[in-house]
Amino acid sequence: MSTRVDGVETYAHLWRAPAYPRRWVLWDTAEGVPEGVLVFDRGTNCLVDIDEGPLRGEVLRRMREAGVPESDEYPGRPCA
Repeated sequence: MSTRVDGVETYAHLWRAPAYPRRWVLWDTAEGVPEGVLVFDRGTNCLVDIDEGPLRGEVLRRMREAGVPESDEYPGRPCA
């Protein structure tokens, strides 16, 4: 197997069915990030750190294919 496939599988939990619906959200920030899309974990109320480059694109592609919701508004709770 290639390193790229191994790297992508590290993030497989992001596109598999979650224990609670809508835990992961693709947040379209439209600025600040070259691709403009961040993965947000509503369970921890934090961004998910994903390596940049082709690996990141593959993770986003698989998440979209799995039906992960997308938003252009902040998808988390207010910070305490």
